[in-house]
Amino acid sequence: MANVDAAFGFVPVRHMSGYAPRTNKYTITSGLAENIFSGDMVILAADGTLQPAGATEVNQIGVFAGVSYTASDGSYVYSEYWPSGTTATDIVAYVYDDPYIVFKVQSAGSPAQTNIGNCADIVAGAGSTTTGQSGFEISGTMAATAAQCKIIALYDAPENAFGANARSQWSLVTNRSLFTSSFFCLPARLPFFIPMCCGFFPFLISFLSSS
Repeated sequence: MANVDAAFGFVPVRHMSGYAPRTNKYTITSGLAENIFSGDMVILAADGTLQPAGATEVNQIGVFAGVSYTASDGSYVYSEYWPSGTTATDIVAYVYDDPYIVFKVQSAGSPAQTNIGNCADIVAGAGSTTTGQSGFEISGTMAATAAQCKIIALYDAPENAFGANARSQWSLVTNRSLFTSSFFCLPARLPFFIPMCCGFFPFLISFLSSS
């Protein structure tokens, strides 16, 4: 059965330690005129607030997982996504920022076994204001050159396979994370756990091809 083309962003599937993935708290500037959906990759702006990431960004902090805030009418709100232009206070954004979390994400291309170990940038697709779900996926251009994420595996699911829109739990490593000191693609044969003394913190991402 052909893989289904339905991008859904970055979904955490496991932590390399065996423990459950957890989020950390950040904030968003009140009135930010951009939607941020659950599963979008985000960057840390110069003022320390979150913004959605674009392709080739080098300061990504992690994956957005919802937000809570006090609305202009004084009510408490929890939302799966940040609605563009929202005016609020007490804004708390939740982000999967641990460099050892593995995510699944759809590929915009036709990944094959030979792409394991390759790198790819993100494609910032539009999310859903109904469900709050991201439309991000990874680029179909995969190579052993510098890019945002590193593919480490195909997502293991009966409905998923190599090929067009593969929901490869492409287990990928974000090479351009703020937790990474060097922005380059690691050779596939290198271990995924890099000693912290080396100052390199790979952000592992398991990408699911569109199955």
